[in-house]
Amino acid sequence: MRKETIVENLNAVGERIVTCCNNCDRDPAEITLLAVSKTRPAEDLRIAYAAGQRHFGENYLQEALEKQNALQDLDIHWHFIGPLQSNKSRAVAEHFDWMHTVDRLKIAQRLSSQRPTNLAPLNICLQVNIDNEQSKSGIAPQDLKALAWEVVQLPGLRLRGLMAIPAARQTVQAQHQPFLEMARLLHSLQELFPNEELDTLSMGMSADMEAAIACGATIVRIGTDIFGARNYSE
Repeated sequence: MRKETIVENLNAVGERIVTCCNNCDRDPAEITLLAVSKTRPAEDLRIAYAAGQRHFGENYLQEALEKQNALQDLDIHWHFIGPLQSNKSRAVAEHFDWMHTVDRLKIAQRLSSQRPTNLAPLNICLQVNIDNEQSKSGIAPQDLKALAWEVVQLPGLRLRGLMAIPAARQTVQAQHQPFLEMARLLHSLQELFPNEELDTLSMGMSADMEAAIACGATIVRIGTDIFGARNYSE
C-alpha cells in the first residue's frame, strides 16, 4: 500500500498545481515540484522517482548523503533545503545541485571555493526571513541586495533566486502578503542584475502552495502531502 499511496499523493499534488495555475493564468510547466524527503527512507524516494518525480529536497546532511549513495543509479536532482553549518559546506558543494538556504557571505564563499571544477556552478537561493522571526534563519530584506552583490561574483555559484518560509497564516488572503513581498524582492534583484539567471522563487509548502503559486513561486516544497506525516522518532 505504501507504493500506491505515494503515487496517488504525487498525482493529487500535481493536479493541485495544474488547477492553481489555471486559476491564476500560469503555465504549470513553470512550477517545479520539490519532494521534501527528510526522514523518509530511500525506498520511498525510489517509488516517487518511478512515478516521475525528479527533484528531492533534504534537510539533514548525513541522512541525505546516505540516500544519495543508495540511489546513485537514479538521475535525481538533489536540493539542500536545511540550515548548514560552515564545517559541513564541502559535502553540499560536492553532492548537491541546489542550495536553498544561503543567508550569509561566509557560507556562500565556502560553497563556491569547495565546488568541484568539473561540476556546473551550484544553483543557490538566498533565504529571506520575510517575517523577521527570531526562530528562523534568513537574511533581512533590507540586507538582501548587499549579499546578492557579493554572491554573484563568486565563480562556483549561480544565484538563481530567493527562498522563504513565512509564518503560518489563517487565511489564503493573508498568505499572499509575504509571497507578494518575495516576488517584489526578486524583481528588485532582476533589475539590479539583468545579466543573471534570476528566475526562481522557492516558496510554498503543503498548507500554502496555492497562495505561493498565485504570487509567482517557481519551486514548491511539498513533503507531508506526498509522503504523509513524518515520524521523527525514527
